[in-house]
Amino acid sequence: MIDYLYDWASLLGRWLHLITGIAWIGASFYFVWLDDSLLPPRRKELVDAGVGGEVWAVHGGGFYNAQKYKTAPAELPEPLHWFYWEAYTTWLSGFFLLCLLYFGQAEMYLIDTSVMVLSKPVAIGIALAFLAGGWLVYDALCRFFFQRSERVLGLIVAVVLCVAAWVLCHLYSGRGAYIVFGALIGTIMVANVFFVIIPGQREMVRAKAEGRPLDPLHGLRGKQRSVHNTYFTLPVLFVMISNHYALTYGAKWNWLVLIAMSVAGAAIRTWFVLRHKAHERGGRTSPVPLVLGLAMLAAVMVALAPHARTAAPATPQADATAAAQRFAEIQGIIAQRCVTCHAPHPTFAGFPAPPKGVLLDTPEHILANTMAMQSQLALRVMPIGNLTQMTDAEREKVLTWLRDGAPK
Repeated sequence: MIDYLYDWASLLGRWLHLITGIAWIGASFYFVWLDDSLLPPRRKELVDAGVGGEVWAVHGGGFYNAQKYKTAPAELPEPLHWFYWEAYTTWLSGFFLLCLLYFGQAEMYLIDTSVMVLSKPVAIGIALAFLAGGWLVYDALCRFFFQRSERVLGLIVAVVLCVAAWVLCHLYSGRGAYIVFGALIGTIMVANVFFVIIPGQREMVRAKAEGRPLDPLHGLRGKQRSVHNTYFTLPVLFVMISNHYALTYGAKWNWLVLIAMSVAGAAIRTWFVLRHKAHERGGRTSPVPLVLGLAMLAAVMVALAPHARTAAPATPQADATAAAQRFAEIQGIIAQRCVTCHAPHPTFAGFPAPPKGVLLDTPEHILANTMAMQSQLALRVMPIGNLTQMTDAEREKVLTWLRDGAPK
């Protein structure tokens, strides 16, 4: 019953996280596009009213005219729509999943003793320190470089995140490191909304309501953090789906893969943002960020490509007995190290069903899953967290058998 309720908590948490994430990212992408697409108003009455830019759009069978004021309209309208619960709920649902999966089952998803021996409380404490410390470091950098050099700030933030990726991948399992890295960036993004963007907007509304002059710095700070958030988005989305692709987090240089994929995402997003302002350059957009992002993706694909191996000669018929004995030994290793999870009714706590429906409890099931077994064992992502304590000798023995064509 507990496993059943756990599955529902995971399902509903993921669903909520996905829904609110779509709402937040959709609103964020739209407003970045809107801000970058504004043109100076042509009508004198709009200029006199303090409108700094406007844009016309058509969607859903209607025409829309969005306007942005340089500071604020003469009178605050009612109702005034705010955009922040999407961000807050995305982070809250994501933190719920982090606690449910990666903290609640840290020994399975977060800790890998072959990377570093950590107790469960220490592993969780370090992860929480990364979330809080990452925001504090980032915020301090933004405040120091505000209205100085945005390029220098971007470079330093990128270096800090690269260092964080390297450290996390040397502390946790590849899967856990990727998720904590994504949670770190997601925490920075929502903290930008909670501590900078929304407070600045509230202060502007209060100042207008009280008849005080509006401080333009609040708008500038909010714009800075919003732009940063849009560049963080694609790396975070990659991390959200990375746990389905062991070829990334299970790679030998998984920290370098994480950095490369994050840079590729940020570069591709940069190109889209530049396209928003193509009207300022006669409709032209430099292809450099896009080419850089795609080249980075191509480089990762080439680097992770499996190496071709010379096929071993088939086992002669005369050695059928030896092949059978070898298979029996392999089946014994799999029964001891893998079948606790990959059985019709797993005996390992936390698995109400075999992961991905893969069964390894019979010779037929083993032979039907040799390709999947080879990739998972070679990447060292299975057994998950090496909870069943598969030795390197056992792993190599099974891999050698698989490379030899899985003789039976």
